Amino acid sequence: MKKGTLLLVILAILAIAVLWGVKAYNGLVQKDEAVQSAWSQVENTYQRRADLIPNLVATVKGYAEHESETLQAVVEARSKATQTTVQDLSEESIANYQKAQSELSGALSRLIAVVENYPDLKANENFLDLQAQLEGTENRILAARNSFNDTAKAYNTAVRSFPANIVASLFHFDKKGYFEADESAKTAPKVEF
Repeated sequence: MKKGTLLLVILAILAIAVLWGVKAYNGLVQKDEAVQSAWSQVENTYQRRADLIPNLVATVKGYAEHESETLQAVVEARSKATQTTVQDLSEESIANYQKAQSELSGALSRLIAVVENYPDLKANENFLDLQAQLEGTENRILAARNSFNDTAKAYNTAVRSFPANIVASLFHFDKKGYFEADESAKTAPKVEF
């Protein structure tokens, strides 16, 4: 083979490698953006819940003033949950965020249990509306978390698959964490009659 032909073959191979690298990089960027977008939806739904809680607490407070310990626990859990942020979507960051949100869910469960002792409150239109909105928000949270996990799975698969993992390691596309079941979900609730 002539020197000129060999040089053209080498240049063609390099051009193909560069084009593949650009395509792989752009694909990883798109998947990373999809994960960021899915995370935004998770944060939005949790924020919606946090925004509903002061109204719910105020409504219950009017009926159950002596339940201040439960109300205070909800307020404190909400404050902690809204202050906990995730910067890098690592497994540890998501677990810490999820723990704060679980504590808020537990406090809300205790609040709803207190409400059972107040028949007038259970029939109050404002409370019923807030409770329905909170229930709908919990369903949205579940959907957003599932969507995030699906998007993170697609991203993590792309980052770990050969040969895209070469580009991923060169440009620091790190694996993203997932939402996992709470520890309390591992044991079935005890039902007694």
